[in-house]
Amino acid sequence: MTVHEPSRQHDASGDRTDNDWRLFRGDGLARSITFPAPPPWRRFDGAGVEGPRRERPYLIGPAEADVVNAALLLRRPLLVTGHPGTGKSSLAHAVAYELSLGRVLHWPVNSRTTLQEALYRYDAIGRLRETNMRRGPHDGDKAPTEEPGIGSYVRLGPLGTALVPSTPPRVLLVDELDKGDVDLPNDLLNVFEEGEFEIPELARLPEEQSLVRVMTADPDASTDVVRGRVRCSEFPIVVITSNGERDFPPAFLRRCVRLDLPEPDEDRLRAIISAHLNPDGTDADMEGVDDLMRAFLARRARGELATDQLLNAVFLRRGGVKLDAEGLLDAVLHRLGRTV
Repeated sequence: MTVHEPSRQHDASGDRTDNDWRLFRGDGLARSITFPAPPPWRRFDGAGVEGPRRERPYLIGPAEADVVNAALLLRRPLLVTGHPGTGKSSLAHAVAYELSLGRVLHWPVNSRTTLQEALYRYDAIGRLRETNMRRGPHDGDKAPTEEPGIGSYVRLGPLGTALVPSTPPRVLLVDELDKGDVDLPNDLLNVFEEGEFEIPELARLPEEQSLVRVMTADPDASTDVVRGRVRCSEFPIVVITSNGERDFPPAFLRRCVRLDLPEPDEDRLRAIISAHLNPDGTDADMEGVDDLMRAFLARRARGELATDQLLNAVFLRRGGVKLDAEGLLDAVLHRLGRTV
């Protein structure tokens, strides 16, 4: 395959010119470069404090939106399935943004995940170490400093924070539940049904210490816990994603509203491209997209591809990158189900 080089790549001094999209040349020479703007979906504010997720376009069909609304009205967890890249995780952020529900609480699940760490963590070792330090030798008649309260060593997890009384309710994303232990869905049943849980370390405290302020999963935030029990006032909006790697028990499925996200067709893909690359609402420039669309749909028919792979390809094409160069299109539109 012929490699098409952009015209006027470098000037006489070897510096990068405006028509050259390459930042790295692989020639071993150090140079100063100016990074161009990243894709809209890869921009960060750099504020250092995590706030609500920035607005990102999210488009689904009316039938799928109706299923989401059913889960909201029933106050039931929404179990979202579909191929990788169909927008399962992004759905939780879209709901939170459209309904002005603030920051999404994120619980990523893996094979070592337990229910307790999603509810709360108690740093008993840290508390013991801090207590011993404060009780250590002191100078003269100076009394030892006051021991820290137990609440300083209890932090609610994402699920525990979602169950803190809140109006309106919080949004909790339980990401890839099928990657967790086989018993984890059953462990969740009681919490989902009762909307509460107990922290034994706080429940055992004497009556005069019945109210304890603990940290939450939100940055620099805390809440009061009475007699070690956390109980929601409104059941949170729970979005559970699954890649279909394992079946869930019937008792768990019965308590969920199920949504299977289909792969977007060509019209939906064009709308997604326009929404992401033209966020100001102007008409999308679809020049040069047709051949990428054909390549994407043809490759997706043979194996799994994610929508954001097409977005990446279109963004590079608009930036002057020659995607027909040998190997580059394969690198961007690689099949997700293939061993690498």
